[in-house]
Amino acid sequence: MSQIIGIVILIIALALVVSNVRIVPQAHANVIERLGRYKATWDAGLHLKVPFIERVVKNISLKEQVFDFPPQPVITKDNVTMQIDSVVFCKVFDPQLYTYGVENPLAGLQNLSATTLRSIIGEMELDATLTSREQINAKMQAVLDEATDAWGIKVTRVEIKNIQPPREIEEVMTKQMRAERERRQTVLEAQAHQEAVVSRAEGDKKAKILAAEAEKEAQIALAEGRAKSIELVYEAEAAGVKMLNESKVSEGVLKLKGLEALKDVADGRATKIFMPSDISSTIANLGLAGEALGIGDYMPVDKAPNPNVDTTADPCIHPDTGKGGIEASVTTRSINHEVTTKSASEAAKTDIRSPRLK
Repeated sequence: MSQIIGIVILIIALALVVSNVRIVPQAHANVIERLGRYKATWDAGLHLKVPFIERVVKNISLKEQVFDFPPQPVITKDNVTMQIDSVVFCKVFDPQLYTYGVENPLAGLQNLSATTLRSIIGEMELDATLTSREQINAKMQAVLDEATDAWGIKVTRVEIKNIQPPREIEEVMTKQMRAERERRQTVLEAQAHQEAVVSRAEGDKKAKILAAEAEKEAQIALAEGRAKSIELVYEAEAAGVKMLNESKVSEGVLKLKGLEALKDVADGRATKIFMPSDISSTIANLGLAGEALGIGDYMPVDKAPNPNVDTTADPCIHPDTGKGGIEASVTTRSINHEVTTKSASEAAKTDIRSPRLK
């Protein structure tokens, strides 16, 4: 009988020991009370509590937690009511404060987040609210972190998830956004047109500069070529004159060359006749020599009057001929008349000075 009682007592003792062994997982903590008072905080690992005296009050997760609170109605400084919902990231850094600091930490954090958000938004206007999310997040994080230190909670981050203004405000904002985009488009088109015009003007300017430089270089090259050709011509003429001087040409050859030059001048198209200054003495000498030697043909003196010059109108003149053409025709007929008259006079003088010898 005593053995059975001993076995029963042993079994009960083992059951008590096993039931009071606690294994705390990683990133968790257990708050232990002894006889109703806080005793210790168990971290991750194996722990044994005293039966009937100690108890585990709360098993707390030390991981970072995310609380997505529902939208809260807030009023801006310019009296616009809108719905804003926020997301709070936090974790427990002191299990004892978390257990004994507040009755319901989650509800307390939610209410504190709503009141803080209303306070911050109430100091801002609608436009600033829509464009200052980072500023709102920073202010909320600072306020919530300071307020929840007594609860053993560390607020690591706060984000504004959504801002929902009234419908009429959304319509006005849409129109404003459309107008702003149209303005930007107009400005961009104007800038693009301006840049295109400037680029085109710069291109025309460069093209004109290059064309002017090319024209200048071409003119310089032409001038240099013309100067070189003139220089070569003058050098050739100088060489020719030098060769003539060195060859000691006789006076008869020079006179012969002069007569050949006169023949080229009087080619039938000239309006003036050039006669050498010593041709009269040359002809006289030739006539005296002919008389002395008795050579030459006797030409009787023509006593007939001078032939009349045809003064009729030029067949090339027609009613449409201008004044300059008519004057040129008259001048040509007058020159032809003078040449004919002088030729006849010279011929008569030659016959008198050089009679035919029989």
